[in-house]
Amino acid sequence: MAQIEVDHLSKHYLVHEKEPGLIGSLRSFVARKYRTVKAVEDVSFSIDAGEMVGFLGPNGAGKTTTLKVLSGLLYPTSGRVSVLGFTPHKRQNEYLKQFTLVMGQKQQLMWDLPPLETFLVNRAIYEVPKADFEAILKELDDLLELGPLLKKQVRKLSLGERMKCELAAALLHRPKVLFLDEPTIGLDVTMQARIREFVAEYNRRHGATVILTSHYMADVTALCDRIIVIDKGHVLYDGNFRALIERIAPYKVLKVQLDHPPATALLAQFGEVVAVDGPTAVLHVPRAQAAETAARLLAQVEVDDINFEEPAVEDIIRQVFAGRVDGLLAEAKVAESSHSTPNAM
Repeated sequence: MAQIEVDHLSKHYLVHEKEPGLIGSLRSFVARKYRTVKAVEDVSFSIDAGEMVGFLGPNGAGKTTTLKVLSGLLYPTSGRVSVLGFTPHKRQNEYLKQFTLVMGQKQQLMWDLPPLETFLVNRAIYEVPKADFEAILKELDDLLELGPLLKKQVRKLSLGERMKCELAAALLHRPKVLFLDEPTIGLDVTMQARIREFVAEYNRRHGATVILTSHYMADVTALCDRIIVIDKGHVLYDGNFRALIERIAPYKVLKVQLDHPPATALLAQFGEVVAVDGPTAVLHVPRAQAAETAARLLAQVEVDDINFEEPAVEDIIRQVFAGRVDGLLAEAKVAESSHSTPNAM
């Protein structure tokens, strides 16, 4: 069953526009000018229990605004939103105890105190029994290796250490729904991988529903089978991540290493030659013909090395952001309805 339902959600802001200088300041006292910013416009989607969904979009697309509406921090201009059967902006205690919002650029840890102090405050806020608190803290310690950090001042922690403690503080009440807004921003590659592993394990153990926003495509590809792409407040795509890749890039990238510079005309028999750099060539080969093409190439050309790769996910998402692919949302909805239609008995 759907745990998160968003039906024709819109969120608009009136933004004051002030002319520069003293005269502009004086005019703003008597004749203020406003413009309407449509941060989110007619967005609809639903997410089932236990799903991990990537929520993608360029800066200013409306991702964080949507998460803030789902968290009850913002009141929607129009539309209906339901999370765990609650209306978020009513901010009922029963709802507030069942979700968490983690923002990579915000912190809840108290700067001059050790993380353990914040954990104890959160335990009191969420009314977590002592025995449960100790069990949850031990589980989080096992997953995140928090031991050496708990009694160290937050301001003396590295960014990666602080992010681990931020996640632990947000999960001490064992929420059913996680809104993760750029949780790995600014972290090194190793720490990003640790955070991804932790989120995946938390989802596996507790069946938590996760919405993840990130500009690091590795986060999304590692955790999410489904993505929702949003831009300028509108949903551009909602569906399977792999299906999107195959729709926009119906080819695989074939990298060939020879012992001499290749003849482009020769390689063109095996696929679209997109780059040649000395003895190395890059081809685009149709997915369905990848294995057969590799076999022909090895039989007809002396090859030192050959390797297949998927197209860069960043390039695919960039095409969606740029609006170069039409009909994505309609196609995703048709595919979803065909999968959900029950078989005739």
